Amino acid sequence: MGDKASTHPGAAGRAAAADHPSKLRNVVLVGHSGSGKTTLVEALALASGAVTRAGRVEDGGSLSDYDEIEHRQHRSVQLSLVPVEWEGIRINVLDTPGYADFVGELRAGLRAADAALFVVSAADGVDGATRLVWEECAAVGMPRAIVVTHLDAARADFEEMVSVCQSVFGGDDPDAVIPLYLPLRGEEGADGHAPVDGLIGLLSQRVYDYSSGTRTERDPDPEQLPQIEESRNRLIEGIISESEDETLMDRYLGGEECDVPTLIQDLEKAVARGVFHPVLAAAPAAEGARHGLGTLELLELITGGFPSPLEHEIPAVTTPEGKPRPTLTCDADGPLAAEVVKTSSDPYVGRISLVRVFSGTLRPDEVVHVSGHGLEDRGHEDHDVDERVGALSVPFGKQQRPLSKAVAGDLACVAKLNRAETGDTLSAKDDPLLMEPWVMPDPLLPVAIEAHTKADEDKLSHGLSRLVAEDPTMRLEQNPDTHQLVLWCLGEAHMGVALERLRTRYGVNVDSVPHKVSLRETFAEGADGRGRHVKQSGGHGQFAICEITVEPLPGGSGIEFVDKVVGGAVPRQFIPSVEKGIRAQAAKGVAAGYPLVDFRVTLHDGKAHSVDSSDAAFQTAGALALRECASKARIHLLEPVAELQVDVEDEYVGSVMSDLSGRRGKVSGTEQATDGHTLVRAQIPEIEISRYAVELRSLSHGTGRFARSYACHEPMPQQLAGKILEAAQNGG
Repeated sequence: MGDKASTHPGAAGRAAAADHPSKLRNVVLVGHSGSGKTTLVEALALASGAVTRAGRVEDGGSLSDYDEIEHRQHRSVQLSLVPVEWEGIRINVLDTPGYADFVGELRAGLRAADAALFVVSAADGVDGATRLVWEECAAVGMPRAIVVTHLDAARADFEEMVSVCQSVFGGDDPDAVIPLYLPLRGEEGADGHAPVDGLIGLLSQRVYDYSSGTRTERDPDPEQLPQIEESRNRLIEGIISESEDETLMDRYLGGEECDVPTLIQDLEKAVARGVFHPVLAAAPAAEGARHGLGTLELLELITGGFPSPLEHEIPAVTTPEGKPRPTLTCDADGPLAAEVVKTSSDPYVGRISLVRVFSGTLRPDEVVHVSGHGLEDRGHEDHDVDERVGALSVPFGKQQRPLSKAVAGDLACVAKLNRAETGDTLSAKDDPLLMEPWVMPDPLLPVAIEAHTKADEDKLSHGLSRLVAEDPTMRLEQNPDTHQLVLWCLGEAHMGVALERLRTRYGVNVDSVPHKVSLRETFAEGADGRGRHVKQSGGHGQFAICEITVEPLPGGSGIEFVDKVVGGAVPRQFIPSVEKGIRAQAAKGVAAGYPLVDFRVTLHDGKAHSVDSSDAAFQTAGALALRECASKARIHLLEPVAELQVDVEDEYVGSVMSDLSGRRGKVSGTEQATDGHTLVRAQIPEIEISRYAVELRSLSHGTGRFARSYACHEPMPQQLAGKILEAAQNGG
């Protein structure tokens, strides 16, 4: 690492082929929006020779942000793959969006990768969302390294950023987060600013100069040696403390000089095991230059220090019926087990599935089994079907480059898998498998939508089904109580992209309308009512009279119907008709159009006609009797109450609890969740948290997460209920 200057010319314009998992590295870039991930992808592709600057500009100026929405919004909104080659190793670089609304794309990238490169800006620091992702990676032992960008920004300070990273990412072991290189500033310009144009390699004790546009090596200047020695000693101690050779530390403390090859070997092993996290620095290439600062060092770290797919544990597999299967290994000759990590639509090619092959080899035109289970609640039906694989390709910007096969450990795009959705498993048709799903965040921001025109209404169902098939962090709901079509998203930006894709990709325009919660009505007191339905208009008439009494019941009791008719006042065959009419009217509501619940109705008298009475007549009479009871009694509105669990950093607990109280919430308790995090439990009216997904993020600086579940319906405060009832009576 940093001890040799590669002469690898790259493979401009061609995708690298991989015949064995050992020749692959899958790396996901993680960091907040604006940290420089997409720019870094470009710099790596340029440095490796995978693309020329002229070719990059001709292709649209960006390899990973090529979607029209990304161009308009000037930010990444989806996972993208850019393959580069270095020293015979193919690196699948996965660029992820940094905005919290697109965390589903980030999770897909983490699933597809074997290591993570955390990109932090020297000018902006580390945000709360990035800290949470680091903790997730740490929990599963994913190898991680850190690259500091924006070194030339006015507020940039590399040493200070290293200290921040040690504090945030190091936890109990800050010495596991140490720089491998120190940035070297050039001569000050007329504005007094000295640009960073080189790096000092701490292990090699060499200067890597990028000022000419390509990397050159030289010895450090004498005045730089004291700084190198201090930082180098700390690095060596950090590496040795994670070394598998337990005698190395004693020998080092005894004055024995550690040879650089041994240190590099131990460093690479510690990085691959996920216990040591080197810090590097990078900057894009200047105009006309080939090598951006630190790009070659990053390529060397990825190929030498990050694990190959052979070292990555494969998710558990079962049969589609749920029976356990033996653990798979990353073997190109093993049984086929691949997973769709992303689904998208191309206006020219059609559906494209980005697939990670975990075991076996995927080939074009072969028939595979597609299994999809476990996402029914988000509109993804269980399915087990056989499909023929279309053409395989590797994406490179807007282009798709043909691929003859994809071996275990590789990533490839598959065309025309018509039934496969994100999260589905591809396996051999005669040996179907189902991979354990990865965790996706629940969409908690509801957006009620309506078709803009009749023509849009005809296309709406297809467009929405495609959206939720492509994005498992989206859920579609047809609410039976409010009769609204609700799209559940992760945030406003997520919603905006979904609606724009609906319009531009599927030609469907929709309007957002206020989201309604599922209110209920109930009797606050008892009342008597008489339903009289008597009509004579030639021929058979209609005659039915019934008298009822209603009484309120405790919450959750439902509707009870009691028959106390004596003497045949209402013939036996029509008593079920009265009940049917009452239940039908209760479903429609009696005050504001919401279902009426939790009451007992007693039928005690009535009248019938030997010719004109009928089932329909007594249904109508039952409904009229219930409405008369409602006109005499007070009606309460019941609102749904959610059980809320908010996971938030300790410093924001007070603000969160105060905010919940201001929303009519009742905090039921708190408990320590993980280090530095508290779980707050509360019950809160759902009407108060329709936008909580957005508001909690602002309140907790991106560190808060919450889960919600239905608890019960409770009476709504009279002042709020009165406004709704008044609006209903006025036709609002």
